[in-house]
Amino acid sequence: LFFCLFVFNRKTGEPPLINGWIPYLGKALIFRKDAFKFLLDQQKKLGDIFTVHIAGRYITFIMDPFQYVYVIRNSKQLEFHEFADKMASKTFDYPALSKGKFPDLKENLHRIYQYLQGKPLDIISDHMMKNLQDIFEWKCSQATDWETEKMYKFCCSVMFEASFVTLYGRVPAADGHKVISEIRDKFIKFDASFPYLAANIPIELLGATKKVRKELIHHFLLQNMTKWLGGSKVVQARQDIFEKYELLGDYDKAAHHFAFLWASVGNTIPATFWAMYYLLRHPEALAAVRDEIDHLLQSTGQERGPTYNIHLTREQLDNLVYLESALNESLRMCSSSMNIRISQEDFVLKLEGNQEVCLRKGDWIALYPQILHMDPEVYEDPKEYKFDRYIENGKKKTTFYKAGRKLKYFLMPFGSGISMCPGRFLAMNEMKMFLFLLLAHFDVELAENKAVRLDNSRMGLGILLPDVDIAFRYKLRS
Repeated sequence: LFFCLFVFNRKTGEPPLINGWIPYLGKALIFRKDAFKFLLDQQKKLGDIFTVHIAGRYITFIMDPFQYVYVIRNSKQLEFHEFADKMASKTFDYPALSKGKFPDLKENLHRIYQYLQGKPLDIISDHMMKNLQDIFEWKCSQATDWETEKMYKFCCSVMFEASFVTLYGRVPAADGHKVISEIRDKFIKFDASFPYLAANIPIELLGATKKVRKELIHHFLLQNMTKWLGGSKVVQARQDIFEKYELLGDYDKAAHHFAFLWASVGNTIPATFWAMYYLLRHPEALAAVRDEIDHLLQSTGQERGPTYNIHLTREQLDNLVYLESALNESLRMCSSSMNIRISQEDFVLKLEGNQEVCLRKGDWIALYPQILHMDPEVYEDPKEYKFDRYIENGKKKTTFYKAGRKLKYFLMPFGSGISMCPGRFLAMNEMKMFLFLLLAHFDVELAENKAVRLDNSRMGLGILLPDVDIAFRYKLRS
């Protein structure tokens, strides 16, 4: 009986199927509990290609990183945007873009991402640096002696406010700081339900989530946004495009703005936490990154301290090899995104080594880079944090091998191909600037000796959150 369940209804050339015995759910429960372990177990039994029945979906996993390129470059037959559009429209409560009511809206919004690259990226990064410095200056004014805070809460507070002001502008009211804090608190409540919404669980079953989402979206109605001062070109360009679509209601436009906020900070905040946490857990890493920061300030004749404005060019940020390596190492350890594509037709996916996979229309294909990130053949002692893992002879290391062969893809925290995060360059800059200013201004140390582990409830959805918060303390550097 078990064998019959296992190979049920497979056609020639289709991968082996792990079907499960619970109708509809299939292997959803065991996958949700620990996707990483489940996939590794199946790989040992079945090889590098297999299909898993998960909650009504048949998902074919490609486990060999040398085969990733064949999935990524087949963007015509293996589509991503329609899947992402459906998920986002349901999660953030705006009408799906792919229904034909909004011709070219998807393409027009995609073109706006030019504001997050090249020269426009320098401008928005400069604004982010200024806003981060304003917040750190305020923190400095409070820190007359050692100040103790919870680390995740600290990262969330600083990164949310700096990102919000950079993208959407300042709230000019006397209590502008309080308004942003209220939006942040609602955002955290909504974000806690995000994995359930992504798993297609009706929002009506998620307590106050529907009410919180509606309140958040109302903050982004045009009459509120027009009061905010100094917003970014990327948000202004999005507003201009939305105004061209009469069928897009005021609430729908506001929902799009809220979705963009979530995309901007939903993963950046936990990624910032892990980068900071690992640095504080490893004194040699902290010392190396701080030395690099101090050296840059000295070599450019810049003073550190709350009353001095620090300016960093993109080239200077890129040349902080220890900071970037430490950040990449924390991303390797805490990212758990699943790269999904959907087959647009019945077709045969041709892979390396004359391998072929027969796919049916509507089948899902998935890459799970966390398997690659924790592969001991690619990364020696993958469970250990090695801050200089991405440095070789004092320069950035970009060559990694498996089975003696060089890998094209070795670090994939931002997705791949058509699904790669368009804001990845800004996100990296933001996290580097946060760490730069923190270590330039403050002595920092952990105030608790407890292990913080990854919370697996977001497996497949991006950066994993910590399972608990941890206290740290900081004071002005002398």
